[in-house]
Amino acid sequence: MMGFLRSICLRRFLLLSCAALLCAEAAIAAEAARPNVLLITSEDNGPDIGCYGDTFARTPNLDRLAGQGVRFERAFVVTASCSESRGGILTGLYPHQSGQIGLATHRYHMYRDDTPNLASLLKAHGYRTGLIGKLHINPASAFPFDFRPKVTEFNSFSRRDVRRVADAAREFFTASDAPFFLMVNYSDAHLPFLRQQAGLPESPLSADDVRPLPWVGLDTPALRQSTADYYNCLARLDTGVGWLLEALEATGKDDDTLVIYLGDHGAQFPRGKLASYESSLRVPLIVRWPGVTQAGVREQLVSTVDLLPTILEATAAPHSDKASAAALPGRSLLPLLQDEPTAWRDHLMTEYHGHYPLLYFPQRTVRDDRYKLIVNLLQDRPNPVAAACTSQAQVSYVSREDVAAGSPPVRQAYATWSSAPPVELYDLERDPHERRNLADDPSLAVVKMRLLDHLRAWQAATNDPLADAEKLRRLTAEHDAIPRPYRRDADFQWRYSDYLAPAP
Repeated sequence: MMGFLRSICLRRFLLLSCAALLCAEAAIAAEAARPNVLLITSEDNGPDIGCYGDTFARTPNLDRLAGQGVRFERAFVVTASCSESRGGILTGLYPHQSGQIGLATHRYHMYRDDTPNLASLLKAHGYRTGLIGKLHINPASAFPFDFRPKVTEFNSFSRRDVRRVADAAREFFTASDAPFFLMVNYSDAHLPFLRQQAGLPESPLSADDVRPLPWVGLDTPALRQSTADYYNCLARLDTGVGWLLEALEATGKDDDTLVIYLGDHGAQFPRGKLASYESSLRVPLIVRWPGVTQAGVREQLVSTVDLLPTILEATAAPHSDKASAAALPGRSLLPLLQDEPTAWRDHLMTEYHGHYPLLYFPQRTVRDDRYKLIVNLLQDRPNPVAAACTSQAQVSYVSREDVAAGSPPVRQAYATWSSAPPVELYDLERDPHERRNLADDPSLAVVKMRLLDHLRAWQAATNDPLADAEKLRRLTAEHDAIPRPYRRDADFQWRYSDYLAPAP
């Protein structure tokens, strides 16, 4: 009898041990399915870095990151304006879907404060969440970051100490062994283009070392100096990214961290930031996930609305009822990261609204592998963005005299930008800098109509309120009612949520 009891106890012990081992293995597997996420965003720069072929850029750390991971050759933001672009990154929605259609500093805001986003979804999934740098989306309460240090003394438009950014990140990395999501937003390369800060770069470039960005189309001494300092900002950014990745590596967590680097939109030169051209919307996008990414270059058309579904799939985080996979306009990049055969989009859409009230000029765009179409929604006024960028109000802008001295194609490009027709159409293969509008070319009538059909289908699928003429009229009237000269009013409230927001 005692032997029989011992046999039963032994079997129970073995069963319990196996169960415990299985539970432990399941816990380890579950934890392995929750990689850390480091999302790095820079300000106001396109793919003007070495690994994208820029010969003036000094960016060894970003180049090394690209060599270790995937570099997306054709990555685009949802719009070339700060708050709206960052809203797209964090919510996986286009600005017209979220309501963040202008700068947060000018009281633009999301329609609802319960809009699902990377911070809220990952926090609900057991992640520590952190933000170093600006959020720039309203309301801030919608983004539950556990760690958000005050950085105005070392990461602002006037103070850029990237060593201290890395130190702040190190503090967050080492605070806990729980999986984390950290977004690091650098201030470079936003205006002012600071030649040197905190000793960086050690040997700044000068005007004689560079040429203006090719899509600007003009070359003046002032532009060369601005361009040199733009590259100096990128060099400082690159050093900061290097120190940030060193801080991650020092914790031993880098092998279990999905690292994503991108710019928030194009550089602030004429026909760049706040426009709807390739120079405005195309950004660097580099992704490294050790053991997952198959290093190389991808040519597919990808958008920043793809980042949220990518991160949710990578972390096995569930979608919310309000952000189901079917409701999101983007899709996970994981098949592309793993270089798996997959059907991918053949058209990509973007938009623009107004940045701040005086620069309101709504646009919608669609492009395929070769052609790009821009629809300008207002025809009763010149483009205020073009007017601002040809006034030399900023050091990176140009004067009307500068434009007049340009070549005929460049002059025509600036004229089209300033006095925008209803539709612009460009052959990106033959005209990569979008200087010759082909919208009235009869040989491209079929292309034009095909792109318009795709754009209208996208507007219908995403409930674009500005496809409705009455809603466009109301939004325009609300902007036109802003007193001139314009001054920010802390008590001002936009009313556009009342008529633009989709039904709950």
